[in-house]
Amino acid sequence: MSEAAFETSEAVFEPSEAESTMPKPALDGIKVLDLSRVLAGPSCTMTLADLGAEVWKIEHPQSGDDTRSWRPPEAGGESTYYLSTNRNKRSVAIDLKSPAGQDIVRRLADKADVLTENMRRGTLERLGLGWDVLRQSNPRLIYCAISGYGRSGPRADDPGYDVLAQAESGLMSITGTPDSGPLKHGVAIVDLVTGLNATQAILAALVARQRTGQGQFIDIALLDSAVALLANVGSGYLNAGSTPKRGGNGHPTVVPYGTFEASDTIFVLGCGNDRQFRAICRDVIGQPQLADDPHYRRNQDRQQHRDALAALLTDIFRQKTAAHWIEALKAAGVPAGIVRNLGEVFAAPEVVERHLVNRAPHPTIGEVAMLASPLRLQGTPPRQPTAPPLLGQHTRAVLGDVLGFTPQELDRLVADHVVADLERGPARQI
Repeated sequence: MSEAAFETSEAVFEPSEAESTMPKPALDGIKVLDLSRVLAGPSCTMTLADLGAEVWKIEHPQSGDDTRSWRPPEAGGESTYYLSTNRNKRSVAIDLKSPAGQDIVRRLADKADVLTENMRRGTLERLGLGWDVLRQSNPRLIYCAISGYGRSGPRADDPGYDVLAQAESGLMSITGTPDSGPLKHGVAIVDLVTGLNATQAILAALVARQRTGQGQFIDIALLDSAVALLANVGSGYLNAGSTPKRGGNGHPTVVPYGTFEASDTIFVLGCGNDRQFRAICRDVIGQPQLADDPHYRRNQDRQQHRDALAALLTDIFRQKTAAHWIEALKAAGVPAGIVRNLGEVFAAPEVVERHLVNRAPHPTIGEVAMLASPLRLQGTPPRQPTAPPLLGQHTRAVLGDVLGFTPQELDRLVADHVVADLERGPARQI
């Protein structure tokens, strides 16, 4: 990208001596004005921050991001939900309903490379902060709007929630068992995938801007992301008229694949092809004749007789421990593993040795633990994480360094309740 695209204020971040000798992260110098809240937008901007972007998280001076009040669980007075998606950001508390606050955000948008927001359609337009206004003064701005149903179409004005997107996309209809009824995912998977889609679109727009010199508008929707998640199941319906049933932990196409009961606990195996099935029969359960049984020889045969095969395997697997079967399956080249609880996850050697948990100093918690970025770029590694900010923690630093406000001007803005900070309040999460 051009040097102009990466201009940054060195005064905003003061790298440590160790950080100054490290390779710069991929998005070093990119500035992101983050007007989003809750999960989809903040997860997107956290990824951008991990990759080196400078993220200005704009929050309401009194309440902040909605997730600050989503507790328990909490640590040091902080919502752990909020902590999960806001590392490496700088919190700036501004009242967007104030004309002075709106002017501040417009000035920040002029300095930004990227703006993200997930407000109801028309909200920012009414505040004079919409795409059509901001691009006039900053034609290089990449403006990413995240919503439930997109910025066009019959439901563009409806609010979007993860659980609605899971239901209305069909994801819930294929999740669960015949007896359980439809089930949602254990985490807000549509929000998270929407955040990833927004990240991909923003990165693509940054590359395109290098070629064109122009920013662009990005329209990302929860429902779009959820429908795209139907993947092979959606393809089966569209091209073969196949309507899948809820299959629990089984695979709609591949058999045997899923959870099985051992003598002590449940384990998972993933038999991906006929060769692996022959290995199971011959080397794991000692019944090589099953591999030649016309009911089970090919995967399509096993699909048609999946219930009978599952019952047969369950009777065998119940005779010994999960550890026994996992070791035997792995030795035979068949993927297998235990169903872990979270304590087992974070104690697992492969999790510890891959450093999938990071820790950083935090003013009220002491030390906050954070899930590590899974993006491992060797030449431009993600930045060393900093703790999710307190509400208004960086108001003075950002507005002073980026926009040139004097301490006296900032004092007046605080007194007029246009902004809030930690020095003079009342910025503190509810």
